[in-house]
Amino acid sequence: MTREVRLLGAMAVRPAILALVPRFETAADFTVSASWDLNPNVKKRIEADEPFDLVVINPEMVRDLTTSGKVRAGSQVAFGRVAMGIAVKAGSAPLNVASVDAFGRTLKAAASIAYAGDGSSGAYFTGLLDRLGIAADVMPRLVAVEGGRTAAAVGQGKAELGVVPVTSILAAAPDVTLAGRFPAELQSYIDFAIGIGASSFVAGAAKRLAELLTSPAVDDVLAETGVERSPERRS
Repeated sequence: MTREVRLLGAMAVRPAILALVPRFETAADFTVSASWDLNPNVKKRIEADEPFDLVVINPEMVRDLTTSGKVRAGSQVAFGRVAMGIAVKAGSAPLNVASVDAFGRTLKAAASIAYAGDGSSGAYFTGLLDRLGIAADVMPRLVAVEGGRTAAAVGQGKAELGVVPVTSILAAAPDVTLAGRFPAELQSYIDFAIGIGASSFVAGAAKRLAELLTSPAVDDVLAETGVERSPERRS
C-alpha cells in the first residue's frame, strides 16, 4: 500500500501547511506530496478527476466537491482564515494604511500595484476599489499576477505595492515586508476548510493529517505564518 498522502491546496495556506508537514511525516510514517494552486484552479483540477487524498481550499468549494462526490461526505472541517495585507519591497519607507482614508490615499499614490488576477483575493480587491470610489484612479496601475506570485513580483521590483493574503507576504521575506493589514472596516478574511478525497486509498492517513492541521497544538505555528483560527473555531 502506498505510504503517501496527496495534498492539493491553495497557495495562501502553503507556508503554514509546509511548516507542519515534517511533524506529520515523522509521526505517521507517511510522506506528503503537495501541489499548490489558486483556489478556483484547485477545484477545477479535482473536478477534472485529478487524484488527491486531502484538499485545503475555500469552504464553499469543499462543499461543492462534496455534493459532486469528489470529497467524502462528513469529512469537511474548518482550517482557518487569512487576512489581506499590503506588501512592499524590503527597505521601503513605511506606509500608512491604518484607516480607510489612509488606505485609499496610499493606493492612489502608488505607481503600480500587483494583485492576483485570477484569485479570490484579487476579485475582492477590485470590488473594493469600486466600493471606495477610487477604481478610476487605481485600476490603470494594477498589475495582474498569476499563480500566487504577487508578493514575489513586489520583491522583484515589478510593482511598488502588492495586495495579497498576509501568509504570502510573510513567506516572501526577506525580500518583501508586510506594510500593514487592511483596515478593519475593509478587511476580508479568506476562509479555508479541509476535505478528504472520496476515492482516497489512504483516507486514514489523510484524516490524521487533517487532525494535525486543526489541532490547537499547532495554532502558534499557524499564527507565525499568518493563518488565524476563525472565531467559531476558537470557541
